[in-house]
Amino acid sequence: MLKINMFSAADSVKGQGVGSAYNELMNLMKTRLNQDFTVTVNRYGKADISHYHTINFPYYLSTFLPGRGRKIGYVHFLPETLEGSLKIPQPFRGIFYKYVIAFYKRMDHIVVVNPTFIPKLVAYGIPEERVTYIPNFVSRQEFYPVDAAKKQALRRQYHYAEQRFTILGIGQIQERKGLFDFIKLARNNPDLQFIWAGGFSFGRITDGYAELKKVVDDPPANLSFPGIVDRDKLVDYYNLADLFLLPSFNELFPMSVLEAFSTGTPVMLRDLDLYHAIIAGDYAPAKDYAEMNQLLQTLPHDSAALAHWHQQSLAAADRYSEEHLAQIWRQFYRQQAKEG
Repeated sequence: MLKINMFSAADSVKGQGVGSAYNELMNLMKTRLNQDFTVTVNRYGKADISHYHTINFPYYLSTFLPGRGRKIGYVHFLPETLEGSLKIPQPFRGIFYKYVIAFYKRMDHIVVVNPTFIPKLVAYGIPEERVTYIPNFVSRQEFYPVDAAKKQALRRQYHYAEQRFTILGIGQIQERKGLFDFIKLARNNPDLQFIWAGGFSFGRITDGYAELKKVVDDPPANLSFPGIVDRDKLVDYYNLADLFLLPSFNELFPMSVLEAFSTGTPVMLRDLDLYHAIIAGDYAPAKDYAEMNQLLQTLPHDSAALAHWHQQSLAAADRYSEEHLAQIWRQFYRQQAKEG
């Protein structure tokens, strides 16, 4: 049986999509792939494959040790995708960005969660044949739809108005996530109910921290910030919502979108080019604040459109299911072991 050692500190900071993606894969290894692979975590013993989920410096040093086997790097971000997330002063920002690429170049093979990042990695000097696209996925046992009665019960449980159209956003509170547009939408649509589940995972170095903190501490009456929600409770938030909205300016393949799909919640996204390669047609697109606002004027009163996006969410969830991704990871790891 092939031995895989996972290197990860993805759980060290709560509320990150990287942590969610790591936990989903680990759960897949324990349930559907446990007859194929032996998995250890953060061990430095001999392995057939070392899979690096995060880019911690000790992990980088470990790549120079013997017995690593085939070194696989998981790309959840590139330097340009960190812009608008963290405030790192120069010259430290430039040094860190160079380190990120140096880490990826130490790998024998790279896995990206969005195919649009392949040419960007090639531009950094990583050969295309050393990059594979494998999408994120979520567990249908953890994220599932509920009926209308349960939806109303969840709103009562979490103290939200039962009859108000409810828009949910999930993610770290940072400028890149489009929080200022989300806040503006809430202010300009006082008849709707808005919720943003997430927090300042990186504290004061979060881009836009001071201005966002003011709103979080004193939000409009129709906007709620419940903070970082434990993963086992997130399904409740998706199910009590009528619409999931992620106005991010930059993403890879957000776990929150997959989680919304899996609960059948209609999804609206800022229409980024990188979504077109993976989920085109599965979400209501809006190119900017004005289009988001316009859709929020009509969608709450358009049951046919909401039913359509509900079905699109469920169809997308089928494509990014555990069953399908288990086959892909099984084949990938076996092929990498052969090449190691």
